[in-house]
Amino acid sequence: MRVGNGWAYVCLLAGLANRGIAGHSVGRTRDASLVLGAFATLDFPLTDVQVFHTDRGGEFDNTRINEPFDVFDIKRSLSRKGNPYDNAVVESTNRLLKKELVYRNRYATIEQLRHDLNDYVWWSDSQRLHSTLGYRSPKEFTEQGLVL
Repeated sequence: MRVGNGWAYVCLLAGLANRGIAGHSVGRTRDASLVLGAFATLDFPLTDVQVFHTDRGGEFDNTRINEPFDVFDIKRSLSRKGNPYDNAVVESTNRLLKKELVYRNRYATIEQLRHDLNDYVWWSDSQRLHSTLGYRSPKEFTEQGLVL
């Protein structure tokens, strides 16, 4: 997305168990640091992550990402070539982010985008109701001990 005179990229980590946004980051480059920045925002230990599923983007095929995955025994899963439905939950989350935040705002600075993204993630996880979760928020779904 355009931010000021340049581009910025958002990385979301979606939790399949509750449809929440488990981690997120914003950066000027679409590379391994963007992905690792999203992992740094997780509010649970990396040992709880079992599988990391991605599309075939080059930012995910990187030694810097492989190292923590090897240490924490996180399995990798790549989308099949030409099959966008492999990553349907994340694609849906990205679509909502664009519709509810990105397309409604213009950002002069990356700090403004980071601030609004933090607010959006809080709202999405705490307030936004999901039909898949029986019209509960991801936070409420998790607090009730439910899983998909």
